[in-house]
Amino acid sequence: MKILVIGYGSIGKRHIKNLLSIPKMEVIVLTKQKSSDAILKKCSVHNILKDCILEKPSAAIIANNSSEHIEVALKLAKEGINLFIEKPLSNNLKNIGELSKTVKSKKLLTMIGCNLRFHPCIKKIKQLIDKKTIGKILSVQVESSSYLPDWHPNESYSKSYAARKDLGGGVILTCIHEIDYLYWFFGMPYSIMSQSGKFSTLKIDVEDLSLSIIKFPKNLLAELHLDYFQRPDIRKCKIIGTKGTIMWDSKSNQVKLYNSGKNHWTIKLAVKNYDRNDMYVDEIKHFLNCIKQRKQTINPLYEGIETLRIALSIKKSSKTGRLTKV
Repeated sequence: MKILVIGYGSIGKRHIKNLLSIPKMEVIVLTKQKSSDAILKKCSVHNILKDCILEKPSAAIIANNSSEHIEVALKLAKEGINLFIEKPLSNNLKNIGELSKTVKSKKLLTMIGCNLRFHPCIKKIKQLIDKKTIGKILSVQVESSSYLPDWHPNESYSKSYAARKDLGGGVILTCIHEIDYLYWFFGMPYSIMSQSGKFSTLKIDVEDLSLSIIKFPKNLLAELHLDYFQRPDIRKCKIIGTKGTIMWDSKSNQVKLYNSGKNHWTIKLAVKNYDRNDMYVDEIKHFLNCIKQRKQTINPLYEGIETLRIALSIKKSSKTGRLTKV
């Protein structure tokens, strides 16, 4: 199978390495970087998209700047190429409708790269929710906190897409993983109230903190905290229901369940020595298997559009200072 990778930043490199570990996989790369790079020497490298398309890839992984995702996706979709688009889908809704129509008319398989859907703890929480283990869910608290300069220590953080408005950055869109799994767990929210902005001394022109209250169906309220400036980094999720509580954090990597009736905590899943790359390997294998079997992926284009709409509603609420309907 031939797979085209658009972009050679950190996530593009990760995908290429993971693809090259799969037997009988041919990787085509679109990048302006020189092919003298050790990884690129194993790939077919071009700096013009048209030349990549001429190699007839079965699918493309779009991993360039967020603001350029839709433009490239449209060109590839019109050529009948299946699409894996890194999160976020875009930084606005421009040409989203045209992409959706093209994908539908060409009967393409699509997937948005939100790798937390493949984290064993997030998957376990989803299972517990679906089984109604803690009864009716009343409230949720979710946090994603990290220090942006620590993401890629060997690179200038201020030049990265995450730090630049023109490239589609900012903590809301860049850390959309939490928004995605909230949508995956609970569906499309009704309304959002948010305060977001730049509060730290980081050299960026985008928001580095976002605090939101999100109302989901069944009168469920979620608190969402996203920031670029906290050390040590942490991800947390607490879900409170009528019969108990589910908790997880990225440091312990344990999913804990509190049974209100028995007044007792149990560990439902404990993941030791977890390799973060496993999520990325699993999501790519899932995408490739869906292509082979011609079946819908776990996170198709329309779900990426819904998640993007939630993120943009958070931005809108923060800008207007008002409750925003999604």
